[in-house]
Amino acid sequence: MSCGHDHEHEEMLEFAKVGQKVPEFTLEAFDPAEGAFAEVDLGELREQGKWVILFFYPADFTFVCPTELADLASRHADLVKLGAEVVSVSTDTKFTHMAWKADERMLGDVKFRMAADPTGAVSRFFDVWDYETGLALRGTFIINPEGVLVSSEVNFYNVGRNADELFRKMEANTYLIDHPAEACPAKWTPGEKTLTPGEKLVGKVYEALNDE
Repeated sequence: MSCGHDHEHEEMLEFAKVGQKVPEFTLEAFDPAEGAFAEVDLGELREQGKWVILFFYPADFTFVCPTELADLASRHADLVKLGAEVVSVSTDTKFTHMAWKADERMLGDVKFRMAADPTGAVSRFFDVWDYETGLALRGTFIINPEGVLVSSEVNFYNVGRNADELFRKMEANTYLIDHPAEACPAKWTPGEKTLTPGEKLVGKVYEALNDE
């Protein structure tokens, strides 16, 4: 699914929902690692077996946004090791992304592709589009290799996100795709106990987590 054609826009009228498959789409992008324009193709990433992290933010050349992208960049290599493709997205053009990356020193370590959604089609699909401003709210979405949306987080303009928590959620999700019968409790990190839902666990979560 490309965002450049009206009939394809119509396919994106429904909002993305956790637990459901995300339709394929493409976005133009600026690739800082290559210093060149590129494309983000969700179908291609799916064929490669990638997890996809879409990191929506309001606008280039603003204030909280560079701090978020810098924070995300600090965890980029770790997320890649988990099999994830990280993509930032705003309603700016790829040309503005290129200029912002060159001007803003906080973006010095950003190597993930910066995708452009100037029509707001993808932002609307993920329900982060602000109709009053034409900008995207701070939304983070994790899509598994099967194309299913497994995590959704949306913040308003004035609250930045935490890439450490994103990494923790990715660790949990990559564990669970290989252990579908289990569940990860709050603050779970690799090596800690998981839960196996069932009749024996009802009312006994404390005992299960504390060897009682």
